[in-house]
Amino acid sequence: MKRIFLSLFLFAAITISTQNSFAQGTPKPKAKTPAKTTAKTPAKTVAAVKPAASTAEFNINGTVTGFNEGATVELLNGQTGATELSTILKAGKFSFKGKMERPEFKIVLFNRQQPYITVFLDNSNVTITGDKATIDKSKVIGSPSHTAFEQFNNSLEPYQSVFAPDGEYDSAMLAKAMNLIHDFVTTHKDSYITPLAVIRYNQIADDVVKTEELYNILDPQLKVTAMGQYIAQQIAEGKINGTGTLLPDFSQADTSGVPVKLSSLRGNYVLVDFWASWCGPCRQENPNLVAAFNKYKSKKFTVLGVSLDKAKEAWIDAIHMDGLAWTHISDLQGWQNSVAQQFQIFNIPQNFLIDPDGKVIGKNLRGPALERKLARILK
Repeated sequence: MKRIFLSLFLFAAITISTQNSFAQGTPKPKAKTPAKTTAKTPAKTVAAVKPAASTAEFNINGTVTGFNEGATVELLNGQTGATELSTILKAGKFSFKGKMERPEFKIVLFNRQQPYITVFLDNSNVTITGDKATIDKSKVIGSPSHTAFEQFNNSLEPYQSVFAPDGEYDSAMLAKAMNLIHDFVTTHKDSYITPLAVIRYNQIADDVVKTEELYNILDPQLKVTAMGQYIAQQIAEGKINGTGTLLPDFSQADTSGVPVKLSSLRGNYVLVDFWASWCGPCRQENPNLVAAFNKYKSKKFTVLGVSLDKAKEAWIDAIHMDGLAWTHISDLQGWQNSVAQQFQIFNIPQNFLIDPDGKVIGKNLRGPALERKLARILK
């Protein structure tokens, strides 16, 4: 259940996916330097929630229908996915009691199956009511933090297409969503909901500098929360060959042993794609790359595949099997690939999209996100 965690922060309706869900790789070292609508809903309407530390407890009392008698009910840590409390349903009712150090996400899971109930919990008396058929839409009342969380999400509801990876690009809609979130952050610097707002901003802004500016105005106690630490990590990673920087040149041998330089592709938009034949998520992503390549190759777009393979035969077989009709390079050193080391690649697939001058204009664009980005720049 560990992979539930960041899904709480990355998508408005709460989906299940983290980078580890899409990537395969070596353990990544922690960042050493934490950096740290059509009708606009005023950000100030969302309550600022900053419960003081207290000896109070939370009491959750739930009533749900549709589940069998004796069904398991678990309260999971939103960060780790670990079970913190467990009980069973009796006559459709369950309860949990405990103490929070600070407000944070929790998950109420039935019979260890999705979907689940998301609760932004604090030390309050909380009532949950719902039905199995729509359990993820259960009513949660009594927690001021959860109320603020719902209000913030509702304020962004008119802009869901901006956050959807397959949403149609709309510059006006994007600007309104960014302004709404920016206003919320600057007026709710000490709310435990605000780190979520910064994460949402980072999703659509694609600007690590502006994200860091918002992060830096957060109350210090928010920076040590799970979401605060996640933001710091995203900022640190975003600064490594970040948007607007010139991607350093490199050279490796292609499948025929001929050296190929990145700079030899100048004048094109290039997706530098780190992958390997043995990487399941990479192979699953390849059809999306093939579709993008075929659609935009006539508009000066290409892909440069950098393989973290060790076995040449497996590498070449995967290229042919997946129909990857672009240039491929590798030193066949696996995770010790010199280019991967140069760019601190610890998980794959990863990619950099660079413009004809070699500057980074996007990172880790996959599936519909890559298509949408290319559609914007290669009209």
